[in-house]
Amino acid sequence: MYKSYYPKAEDITREWVLVDANDQTLGRLATQIAIVLLGKHKPGFTPGVEMGDYVIVINAKRIKVTGKKLDDKMYYRHSGYPGGLKAINLRDLLAKHPERVIQRAVWGMLPHNRMGRHLMRKLRVYAGPEHPHAAQNPKPIAEVLPTIK
Repeated sequence: MYKSYYPKAEDITREWVLVDANDQTLGRLATQIAIVLLGKHKPGFTPGVEMGDYVIVINAKRIKVTGKKLDDKMYYRHSGYPGGLKAINLRDLLAKHPERVIQRAVWGMLPHNRMGRHLMRKLRVYAGPEHPHAAQNPKPIAEVLPTIK
């Protein structure tokens, strides 16, 4: 009789991955980050099990988008009160909070449940080139995902 493999917590090894967002396209970058967070790049990937790695994104303010998305793409939020709808376009959000642009793009590619919220805690986004995670010895994403250049 065959038994399916289900990884246990002690079998999962997590690494730290460094992603440089300088001149990267937003959607393609978010896809790569989501793959690493979910653990789909690992040979023992099992759906529903958190096997992914920690991801550090630097230079978030230097991402690029195609077309007229800087002015046309809108981000909405609502306070819950009547008339409480707030909207901001991508250009203004990049100027004020560049980290939130990448976080929202990655969140859209993760499961919208408890597991997705837990995976988002493994994502660290920084606007500039410095990050405080040098002690973790992060590997570049090109080493983790060989198809990435």
